Amino acid sequence: MLMVLMTMLTFAQEKNKKLTMEVDGKCDMCKTRIEKAALNVKGVKYALWDIPSHQLSLVIDERKTDPMKVKTALVTVGHDTKELKATEEAYNTVHPCCKYRDDNSDDSEHHKE
Repeated sequence: MLMVLMTMLTFAQEKNKKLTMEVDGKCDMCKTRIEKAALNVKGVKYALWDIPSHQLSLVIDERKTDPMKVKTALVTVGHDTKELKATEEAYNTVHPCCKYRDDNSDDSEHHKE
């Protein structure tokens, strides 16, 4: 019975699971920071953050990671998700123009990293 359960769990985890999540930010510097943080999580194969929609598109290996590990990495570099919020200390490390909590406008045209 245990072997059957383990087999079912293994097959339930996808090698190339596509998912999206909302991540707060506002510019190209945020985009670079968010994508880098996501890609540094073992098991994340692809990360692309869209500035206007705040959607982070991912391809992950569910055998190695899960969405909460990615969200934890994102809040560590100062970016909020729906489920997790960055600490004030982490948020204060982002560039002053990236302070999305104060002004969530799209500043991508005003500066590049």
